[in-house]
Amino acid sequence: MLTDKTFARPVPPRPPVGDNGQVTSPTRSEDLTALIRERCATLRSPRVVTSGNAAVPHTLLALVDSVVPRYRLNILNAPKGIPVRDGVIPETSFVGSGMRHSPTLAYVPARLSMVPTLFSRTLHPDIVLVHTSKPIAGKVSLGIEVNVIPAAIEAVRRRGGLVLAQVNETMPYTYGDGEYELDFFDGWIEADDVLARPASTPPTGERAESAAVIGDYCASRVQSGATLQLGIGEIPDATLPGLTRLRDLGLWTEMFSDRLLTLHRAGALDPERYLIASFMAGSEELLTWVDQNKQIRMLRTETVNSPANVARQPGMTSINTALQVDLFAQANASRRKARIHSGFGGQTDFIVGALHAPGGQAIMALRSWHPKANVSTIVPLIEEPVTSFQPSVVITEQGVAEVGGRTERAQARAIIDNAAHPSVREELWEEAGYLGLA
Repeated sequence: MLTDKTFARPVPPRPPVGDNGQVTSPTRSEDLTALIRERCATLRSPRVVTSGNAAVPHTLLALVDSVVPRYRLNILNAPKGIPVRDGVIPETSFVGSGMRHSPTLAYVPARLSMVPTLFSRTLHPDIVLVHTSKPIAGKVSLGIEVNVIPAAIEAVRRRGGLVLAQVNETMPYTYGDGEYELDFFDGWIEADDVLARPASTPPTGERAESAAVIGDYCASRVQSGATLQLGIGEIPDATLPGLTRLRDLGLWTEMFSDRLLTLHRAGALDPERYLIASFMAGSEELLTWVDQNKQIRMLRTETVNSPANVARQPGMTSINTALQVDLFAQANASRRKARIHSGFGGQTDFIVGALHAPGGQAIMALRSWHPKANVSTIVPLIEEPVTSFQPSVVITEQGVAEVGGRTERAQARAIIDNAAHPSVREELWEEAGYLGLA
């Protein structure tokens, strides 16, 4: 029997319906159009919040876009394919490829655990669009994208706004905080948009070799029974094969992708612990596996990313990456040449939580050299705004630099000698002298 050894999830109250106590459920696009027009008639620039990452309800969003001439579009990690035109103001706390180069981007800095609070403080939504599974016993699920959506739904309900759903046969039904009665929504349409999948082009040549080395270093630090935060990308992908030797691993992570199946097939996951996440992205095989899988619990962001909850997980191991790390063990994971590239995400939440967890550790893993820019990723002092700082360890293909609990001089020495590319170590030692670290 499944038990949650580390976290008991409270049952959230069912959000209220409208003031008249009635919930309409139109299915025709003209009915939805009328609802949207009525809601936005007196609003100069309404805010539309929608599921993001791999779960944008494109058909429903296109309907809203055809009705509302000017609005703010709030999406986390928006992919390409979202409306891009005059009158649509892209807004987010984590920039995806669909918004990254927009000249009108409204970036709102916030740790991911804090984003849900913004909907009731400063970013008040007028319409919330969700992407759901087909109904099962009268309920639908937010499937692969729970994330900040429950908070947005509660905030828009308090303001008397609309909650509209796109029901998709291909969306898996997942258990947790994303389950709603179908008649809860003000309206819905049926549309089987293809759920986005993360780019899965594996690295080759030197990139593959360096990723494998970094992955092995990361995996060597994990013990059976630990709890993992898994991200997406080359380094997490390279780490997971080395974890298949372990047993009773737990999962407490903001997101996961196909590589989790590697641990499942190897029998490395603890069968008596819930696998906790907030959103996911992956192949049809992954979506089939998670569909009605009682071991998986998809919880809201403010629960999953809460540093206090992260700190309760045994052997909590967070593995994050960065664009740069400096000699003070500070990391820049969000900006390039002062322009926002992504955002804080959950990195700071999980680093802080992991450092406070029993037997926990926060790993910062990256290549020592950026091949495209042809520069070192280990720098004397980060000139960009800092995303996070003070992990347990910095890992590159050059080695493992222990920084947790060391003096700042010992940190700098470890980073230069064990993590920096050999071609820049002499220069880094010179800069360390200027910074008082040598």
